[in-house]
Amino acid sequence: MKILDWYILKRYLFTFFMMLLLFIPIGITVHLAEKIGKILENHVPLPEVLWYFYDFTIYFAHILFPLFLFLSVIWFTSKLANNTEIIAFLSSGVSFTRFLRPYLIGATIVAILSIFLGLYLAPKASEGFNDFTYKYLKKGVKSVDDTNVFRQINDNEIIYVSRFDVKNNMGHNFTLEHIEDNKLKYKITASTIKYNPQDSTYRLTNYTKRDIFKDEDHIEHNVLKDTVFSFDVDDLIPVIYAAETKMYGDLKQFIAKEEARGSSNVGRFKLVLYRKWSLPVSVFILTIIAVAVSSIKRRGGMGVNLAIGICIAMVFVFFDKIFGVMTEQSDFNPIIATWFPNIIFGILAMYMLYHAKR
Repeated sequence: MKILDWYILKRYLFTFFMMLLLFIPIGITVHLAEKIGKILENHVPLPEVLWYFYDFTIYFAHILFPLFLFLSVIWFTSKLANNTEIIAFLSSGVSFTRFLRPYLIGATIVAILSIFLGLYLAPKASEGFNDFTYKYLKKGVKSVDDTNVFRQINDNEIIYVSRFDVKNNMGHNFTLEHIEDNKLKYKITASTIKYNPQDSTYRLTNYTKRDIFKDEDHIEHNVLKDTVFSFDVDDLIPVIYAAETKMYGDLKQFIAKEEARGSSNVGRFKLVLYRKWSLPVSVFILTIIAVAVSSIKRRGGMGVNLAIGICIAMVFVFFDKIFGVMTEQSDFNPIIATWFPNIIFGILAMYMLYHAKR
């Protein structure tokens, strides 16, 4: 039986990695064709472009990990079915459950790789990917996620930046408002705010502080002002960007801090946290569905199996995106949003596996 296990396992892993090697260059080519105008317009140095596409490769591969796996399993299992190899395996007395074992071993290897990517490589790649995007590709372009960052940092203070350049730790059009008893006590504005990580200070350009008193206001103005604030530089970073770029331990601490502040974005942060574990689980679910779909020899051949598989994959992505958007835009529970697609497709996997055995 070890011969059968090694035969399927090698085909499983080989097809999966070949699928990655095939589609990632296509993704890079399409992305480059889309962004080449901005890259040339901003005179981006070649080393930064090359490093950006290295980060993009990891970022792109991590997001589409389960789908690449799903399509690769359908591909090579359909070839086994069309060559009547599966019938030969089962006719020799091998049960369908036993036939499934090397697939689950392969899924375990891929799931471990997915966990490693999600916990360690993907956050760093996401940071580099977003750094490049905000510095060069979205330069001057306003969007919900990368501009107009409002944060309530404590019970009395609210900060705002129109845009934050993570690469240079610099925010633009900074404002801090201090409110007590529903009344504005003072307001600080600056054209730029730059964080100095060496001593955790901030340098403000065109600094203005307006203290509001009952009879008159007091205005202080400086061209440059070095000072400290009670907030962290993370509070100036766009919401999703801040979550995506943190290692697992740092992300948990960040979420705990945001919960203590009563932040309205905690659900979005938790969505990123929970997906680090839901993604490896989906590897097993999609593997079982792929085997159940493609292990049957059909009249239309491999094309029918691929068509069915692509439809199932699209529905899976649709569920995942819909529930993700619901969490980001409302108070929808992030645990349900993360795990509901896996639960639904897990039930579907068991149902299809039961009928495939028969």
